[in-house]
Amino acid sequence: MPHLKFSGPFGPRLRSFLTLNAIALQVGLRHLAGRRIAPDWDWSTEVGIRFWRHQFKVAMGMTDIRKGRALFDSLLTETDDVYDVTVEVSDTPRGLWIMPRKPRTPVTALYFHGGGYSFNGPVSERFAAMLAHHTGARLFMPQYRLTPEHPHPAQAEDALAAWRYVSAERPAQNIAVIGDSAGGHMALTLLQTLKNAGGEQPGICIAICPWTDIGARGDSMTQNDRYDLVQGWMAVTFGTWLDPEGRFGRAALSPISHDFSRLAPLYLLAGGREVLRDMILDFAQVQAWNGADVLLDLWPDMPHNFPAYDSSKPASTQALARLRAAVLSCAPSGEPFGPVPDVTQIAAGRVAPGAR
Repeated sequence: MPHLKFSGPFGPRLRSFLTLNAIALQVGLRHLAGRRIAPDWDWSTEVGIRFWRHQFKVAMGMTDIRKGRALFDSLLTETDDVYDVTVEVSDTPRGLWIMPRKPRTPVTALYFHGGGYSFNGPVSERFAAMLAHHTGARLFMPQYRLTPEHPHPAQAEDALAAWRYVSAERPAQNIAVIGDSAGGHMALTLLQTLKNAGGEQPGICIAICPWTDIGARGDSMTQNDRYDLVQGWMAVTFGTWLDPEGRFGRAALSPISHDFSRLAPLYLLAGGREVLRDMILDFAQVQAWNGADVLLDLWPDMPHNFPAYDSSKPASTQALARLRAAVLSCAPSGEPFGPVPDVTQIAAGRVAPGAR
């Protein structure tokens, strides 16, 4: 059983704790009966998937999203991993500096958290601490405005403000822009914003399980529902919250509809069992055809945002090592980053038609 970390009001804490225990019991009984989500997933993995899926579903269904966030943030399930970092608060722009006690690179990471643009809190801070610890890079995580209260272009504006803040103290080529899930969407959108403004590009853009289309794309949006903590309908709902009146449109707000050639190198990570799998594969394919510098690593047995499993899963350990290498490639004397033989590469430079 992972470590539990509680925060916020007592009511949501108790509700989440009782939910977690009920799910743990149900999954235990299912496993005894030989009924697993996936034959290669253990009890703890399935409990975590079902718990976070439930938390998202209930929180998104509440009429007051603030109460939904309180529920979502009330209980965090953590691995045994300890992250040797310090945290400092930034007021302008709002955010957190997360710094390894033993930095190993001059690269600065600008990290955009996931959560469908609607959730933040302890789970995001934990993910940011994990990235800073493993990469050895100083990391800034902006506390950007959230939907549905603040639809587009609020997040794009906040991303640009964070970029200007970080790039004021570090050359652009020594900055790694990182985002997971909706944060991956935010990172990719920032590259387009910089392109349109004639600004410098970062040294690399790392998108972890990125949301590349705000609409329903690919069979995995439904076929992988049973495996993933995020459901296909949730991704579509987040898209509606981002552009509630359809003022901007799906194409304008979906990275897959834009050309990333001649922009920062793209490193994408994806899980084969996540609902966003097909749109990530499609994005890599399209950008490779466009001539973008793009590399996608796929771990076939993993769900959404799987690097959070850290040392508890071999695939997550491997993914974090790849992330570290990608970040370090931005250092003034960094080693080149590229494909490796022990990871499934879907896109490396240009992808041949039919690679998926």
